[in-house]
Amino acid sequence: MLSETSASAPVLTESLLQRLDVPGPRYTSYPTADRFVEAFGPAEYRQALEQRAQGATVGGTPPLSLYVHIPFCEAVCYFCACNKVVTRHHDRAGEYLDALEAEIALHVAVLGTGKAVSQLHLGGGSPTFLSDAEIERLMAALRRGFRIAPGAELSIEVDPRTVTGQRLAHLASLGFNRLSFGVQDFDPAVQHAVHRVQSFESVRDLVLGARSLGFESLNVDLIYGLPLQRPETFARTVERVGELRPDRIALYAYAHLPQRFKPQRRIDPAELPAPADRVRMLGGAIQGFLGFGYTYIGMDHFALPGDSLAAAKRQGRLHRNFQGYSTQPDCDLIGLGVSAIGRMGATYSQNAKTLPEYYDAVRQGHFAVARGIALTRDDLVRRAVIMALMCQGRVEFESIELAHLVSMRDYFAAELAALQPLVDMGLVEIDPDGIQVTPRGWYFVRGVAMVFDRHLQADRTRERFSRII
Repeated sequence: MLSETSASAPVLTESLLQRLDVPGPRYTSYPTADRFVEAFGPAEYRQALEQRAQGATVGGTPPLSLYVHIPFCEAVCYFCACNKVVTRHHDRAGEYLDALEAEIALHVAVLGTGKAVSQLHLGGGSPTFLSDAEIERLMAALRRGFRIAPGAELSIEVDPRTVTGQRLAHLASLGFNRLSFGVQDFDPAVQHAVHRVQSFESVRDLVLGARSLGFESLNVDLIYGLPLQRPETFARTVERVGELRPDRIALYAYAHLPQRFKPQRRIDPAELPAPADRVRMLGGAIQGFLGFGYTYIGMDHFALPGDSLAAAKRQGRLHRNFQGYSTQPDCDLIGLGVSAIGRMGATYSQNAKTLPEYYDAVRQGHFAVARGIALTRDDLVRRAVIMALMCQGRVEFESIELAHLVSMRDYFAAELAALQPLVDMGLVEIDPDGIQVTPRGWYFVRGVAMVFDRHLQADRTRERFSRII
């Protein structure tokens, strides 16, 4: 059990954690990506881009966010559910950069050159699979097509096994100001079980090097529920992360779905921790990070009080996009690269998931969008409610009603009734003006948001999602 140590550390019993440990979406979008359809393709995406371009000529548009997916990895991590290409042939990167440059040109042809970008994220795979020269080439192509706004967040995911202090210095010289280190677990037995071996000392040295180079924010990714993990061994990993003191921590629950993700078939199910142990690992990690002075941001994210994400949480300025919680206001997101997801206006889109399909599209001068969705009026109002819950922990009835011309108590009568069990558990409060997630309920906010997910409630097919605990 987590003891009541502060206002930000409500009592969480193991029985409560177990009761609410069900699969559910992470709500980096609504509708979620599993709802995208092939009927939304390149033509529909171009139309959404053209609508943005037309809006810019009328009264201006907010800055863009860019996501670039680099799929390559030198070795497979058995837990991985990302779209990736495992190869040691680094010469494959050149062909991929050619395609990215062509895709950038397609966007610039519609939007115009030099549109402002306030957020850029390189993910994967392993972006640091690219050489220094290749990352420099990619950044040059992005800067030719877009204008990186002053104070923009430029982040990159870093595999500690593929970088050195010198490489970090090169990333800083290219304008990157945020790093995310993939750690998962520091226990050697767990690392061998998931085929990702990296010492604590090597990560520590990189963190110290990044600090000396002046990076604004450092993030560490952890996963609980991996093979051979036990509450006591994961507690040591939590302690070591506390020693590193990154600005942000992402603590993800492992979702074992070998039928969907081939690398996971190499994991022995008998070695996975029991559900009760998973709950103890989560509870211990929450208690540990709060004890180290971190603020619980929401879902599985923590930040030091001085980090911009923690400030946004305090000030009610949190937002969510496909990279998770963000300080950036809602803005259009262009996804570049194989399988990349974007948001343009009231649409979502995803590029082709295989390299041959992606290459074929851009070489023919077409956008690589393979599927997506245009949001309905119902999707828009539900997205507003779900994002308010996920980001602010409160839904103001009046703001939803004025923006979407609905009566909350009438439109969501069934959902408000369905919230009653969560009210009884002390996770949610419903008052005349809105819905309030309690400090205790903030740890289960995905479960609260799921009540308003029409698509999820319609089919109840949830096993494709990770568990919310």
